[in-house]
Amino acid sequence: MSLAERASREKTLIAAAHVVELCRLCAIGSTRTNSVFGEGDPCAKLMCVGEGPGEQEDRLGRPFVGRSGDLLEKMLAAIGFAREDVYIANTVKCRPTLDTGHRLANRAPTPDEMKNCRHYLDEQIAVIRPRVILALGAPAAKTFMGERFSITKQRGQWFEGPLGIPITATFHPAYILRQTGGAMTEVKRLVYADLKAVREKVDAPVAEPATLEQQSLFE
Repeated sequence: MSLAERASREKTLIAAAHVVELCRLCAIGSTRTNSVFGEGDPCAKLMCVGEGPGEQEDRLGRPFVGRSGDLLEKMLAAIGFAREDVYIANTVKCRPTLDTGHRLANRAPTPDEMKNCRHYLDEQIAVIRPRVILALGAPAAKTFMGERFSITKQRGQWFEGPLGIPITATFHPAYILRQTGGAMTEVKRLVYADLKAVREKVDAPVAEPATLEQQSLFE
């Protein structure tokens, strides 16, 4: 990847992040502290997509920080990626919240919120053009694979994502952290299997397009 191409992608993503900062299509655009556009290598081979920012992400304006972020970094390291090697984003760019009367609590993004934010996510994917997309958790997976997607039954399976990019899903780091004992051991085993498959897909040779001479053999 040339330095000029990298700079061009970075410039486009910075401009898109500014648009997101001004966005008020959803009510959560007015209740959040910071928008959380995404971060990482604009030329990344792997893009990780979660569901939405939580309290710490909202405060810092960065995706996947705190305990979930620490675990995601360990997950990536297990297959040879540093955090800065990948691009990390969410289906929605503002923290979805529920007013409990005492505080704003985290909640899953609504279908309308994901729909309003989808063009921002699609723009990120189009700019970065990763070789593989990894959806983290059911809400993120469903935004690509549809509402009938089951994270327990279909995680680790491969689907065709935006622009024909291969996409798979695994459990969200926050879900892993909620497990205990034998359940956590089993979930970690499943996630590691998914991650190894992601690494293999990233490293798989890219098929070269057929030349005109090759094509003529079959005409």
